[in-house]
Amino acid sequence: MHQLLFLRHAKAAAAGPGIPDDARPLTARGRGDASAIGAAMRARGLLPDLVLVSSARRAIETLAALEPWEETPLVETMAQLYLASAEQILGILAEVAETVRSVLVIGHNPGLHDCALRLADHRDDGERREIVTRLAAGLPTGTLLEFAYGGPWAALGVGPARLLRFLSPRDLTAAEG
Repeated sequence: MHQLLFLRHAKAAAAGPGIPDDARPLTARGRGDASAIGAAMRARGLLPDLVLVSSARRAIETLAALEPWEETPLVETMAQLYLASAEQILGILAEVAETVRSVLVIGHNPGLHDCALRLADHRDDGERREIVTRLAAGLPTGTLLEFAYGGPWAALGVGPARLLRFLSPRDLTAAEG
């Protein structure tokens, strides 16, 4: 069984004059949210073997805020993930070696959200209705998704994957309060 984790980059500064979109840094809130998601990942045992991260500054800063890792994953910064479509993300994942059990993709909307919608098994089994409904409503910045997938990476997207978790920074704030 493969584990696929999607993480939309955390909250970034707005685009401005002289700052290219791919150079936008995280805001203070974004750094705090990403750090909280990293702690939540460790607490839940969500530790990837491989991290595929967009080359955009906000994605790289999101990855940095997730640390420290108990075991350092292999990290691959990929220009192809910057504003990648669902099809491009699936193409990248199809190249992952079968020996890799868990992959974390840190990327951007709308491609990451579209890919998650495409992967999620939308059959209503009651147990997962809430998280599938939340996914359908959107993928906020800093939100982590966890999928379980029984097939080979190369066939990802052909059949559904099981959406196990939808964890947003807001969920963590609500749990603390």
